[in-house]
Amino acid sequence: MTPEKKKRRQLRNLALLSLLLLLVGGTFAFQAFNQRAINDRIRENSVGGRTHDYYNRDTENKDVFVENFGDVEIMVRIRLSEFMEIQRGGTTGFEPLVPGTTRDDVDSWTIMRPAANDLNTRTGASAAFNRYSRLTFGWERAGQDAPWFMPTFNHDNTDLMTAAAGHARDWIAGGGATDAVTDGATHPGDGTDAYWSSGDDFDNSGGTWPGETITNDAAQNLQQDRAPMTIDQWYALPAADKTGNFWVIDSRTGWAYWANTLQSGQATSYLIDAAEMAAAAGNIPGQYYYSIHVDSQLISSDQTQEFLTLEADGTIPHIHLSLLLQEITNNDGNPGVFEDAQPEAFNFSAMNPGRVFTMAGEQYRYLENMGSGNHMIIRNHTFANTSFAQEEEVFDSWFDGLEPAVQDRVQPVSDDFVTGNVPYGDITFDGPGPRWIPNNLDDFPEVAADVTRVDTGGTSRAFSLSLADVTRLSGPGRAFPNHAERVGGGDTWWRLRTHGESSVRGWFVNNGDGIGGELSVVGHGWTAGSGGLRPALIIR
Repeated sequence: MTPEKKKRRQLRNLALLSLLLLLVGGTFAFQAFNQRAINDRIRENSVGGRTHDYYNRDTENKDVFVENFGDVEIMVRIRLSEFMEIQRGGTTGFEPLVPGTTRDDVDSWTIMRPAANDLNTRTGASAAFNRYSRLTFGWERAGQDAPWFMPTFNHDNTDLMTAAAGHARDWIAGGGATDAVTDGATHPGDGTDAYWSSGDDFDNSGGTWPGETITNDAAQNLQQDRAPMTIDQWYALPAADKTGNFWVIDSRTGWAYWANTLQSGQATSYLIDAAEMAAAAGNIPGQYYYSIHVDSQLISSDQTQEFLTLEADGTIPHIHLSLLLQEITNNDGNPGVFEDAQPEAFNFSAMNPGRVFTMAGEQYRYLENMGSGNHMIIRNHTFANTSFAQEEEVFDSWFDGLEPAVQDRVQPVSDDFVTGNVPYGDITFDGPGPRWIPNNLDDFPEVAADVTRVDTGGTSRAFSLSLADVTRLSGPGRAFPNHAERVGGGDTWWRLRTHGESSVRGWFVNNGDGIGGELSVVGHGWTAGSGGLRPALIIR
């Protein structure tokens, strides 16, 4: 190699080395486009429940409970209705125990309605059965754990058949028969007490019973936390005991509610454990027919409003029912209905209209999210024996007694509402039920325009709602979704600020003297222990 070529090679190698050093030790741009991953799934959560009715007419055992065979929690209610007719010796026909009821028309049967504070005493039309029939509510055996049952094979959540065993007759399978003979069983077992026990199973591979052709193992009912009770008795329980594994019966409608959500794979404790005829039935000179109809309604826990509608006969649920349902489904992250807490513990934006809560020693109903961080609430109970003229005195005294942490959140409203006036007879209403929602307020412009708003030129104070306020806050999904929810706490009536046909009468929401929750008018000076003024607030 000539000296010239050797020199050129050395220069080339030096250049390559320099470039390599730059690549190793220098900075450089990095790009890694579209590194992506995805993890997904489609899953259908099945909602399903089955009512079990195990009955044996020879032993008079009758076990009624509900099983959740679905994937998500459900809420449960059951209602019993009874029918009895007697053919006395020497007569040619049967006479119903309760006039107007007939054996073939189950819808005419008498709903079992207990006394407000005594589950074992029927009232109203159902009182006629006290003499002839005894129902044993709940299940309790000294020293024994909860009973066992055979889970349903029928997992079709569109099938309305019950799991009826023994002499129990499913309404669909039995073709609606009421003859004390037709077979309508849809589930294994003879209906006697403690038929199933730990370790039992049943092979349905032959398709003997409706549903899947599989083998099921016996499962255990939930142990009842306390015996079934009326809703008035429930209301008197300590706050910490208001939910659990037990039944609560609404004495107004007869519906029995499971006081908890029923989780997947669980079965409630027994609503009733026996239906026995009393001695008076055995002394009837002739023959009699007696039957119990079991009606059930099972819903997902986001559909609680379905349980708050008017009954077909216009009966409204008990005033405490909404509180029970809210306690069961308290899932908005706020303290429970009866759990007293300071204002900072509440996220009002997470509340649904109609939510009841207890703040700084006072119980309120949440009315609406007004936007801009403002929320309207109303005291859940009224001030009894108070007249229209006492509003300023009563409200100022109450407001002054609120804790400072609450007062500091109250927003100003107008110092002088322009209420207008409208005679009772000039208002027409939409249903359901009587005097529910006015449908012609626009014919009275001053009345329609009297809607409570934040007024920065006003005063932070309590106020009465107007007729226009109550109108817009009433209806499905609103603060007052039905008549029962519009009644004041403790079944009380309450005054509005809107005048009636004159300055001496005003609009109010009545209580249980009618069906409850209806709009009407009353004298401004009239007072009664069953209701009065009810203050509302706008808070932040």
